[in-house]
Amino acid sequence: MARPSLWNYVNELEPTLLILVGFILFVVPEPATSAFGAGLMLLGASWWVYEWGR
Repeated sequence: MARPSLWNYVNELEPTLLILVGFILFVVPEPATSAFGAGLMLLGASWWVYEWGR
């Protein structure tokens, strides 16, 4: 039985990293970075749901 490669999980890793970076920017107490972080989290979440349905 072959072990799965990490390249099989790249589609799930990219939106997850985008959500994590967005969360880090969201908790920075600057209004511009918080808004940008919220946008990145929404983009990452929608990308994650899109990849989940594929």
